[in-house]
Amino acid sequence: MSETPRADFWFSVAITVLGLGVVAESLRMPRLENLGVHPMSAPGLTPGLIGFVLAGLGVALFLRSLRARTAATSAAAPREAGAGEAATGGRRLLISLVLCLIYAMVLLGQLPFWLATALFVFAFVLIFTWQRRKAAQLAATAAVLAIVVAAAVTLLFEQVFLVRLP
Repeated sequence: MSETPRADFWFSVAITVLGLGVVAESLRMPRLENLGVHPMSAPGLTPGLIGFVLAGLGVALFLRSLRARTAATSAAAPREAGAGEAATGGRRLLISLVLCLIYAMVLLGQLPFWLATALFVFAFVLIFTWQRRKAAQLAATAAVLAIVVAAAVTLLFEQVFLVRLP
């Protein structure tokens, strides 16, 4: 959450509205039942699920921003984000972008999907939580998380969405 509950409040409203809009539009998409298409491979299923999750996360952020706003009014005035915090945020955004590009342009297609995803998650967790834990504990946590996420994503797409992964 950012340092400004007001920004979180408005962003949560926008994300919730966007998510609900995606759900509404996915429900309007053809289900292709007359063609004998499996219901789990209907074109609107994946966008609908993503919209539902997006709306749910928007509601969670909305509630969190309300709690933060209440806490900020009962405590001292909230401090504004300084230039150092903005630079750190920009650096983290750049690192995220680079990791995503490496994943999409280098790892996918060169390695099996599950391995590329595991490496991506491992690197992401390692980089963004490096200063918070001991190195051995962090590496173990990142490895377990990477394996679980790679397996879950692979199974979800191959078994539920019936998508053949590279």
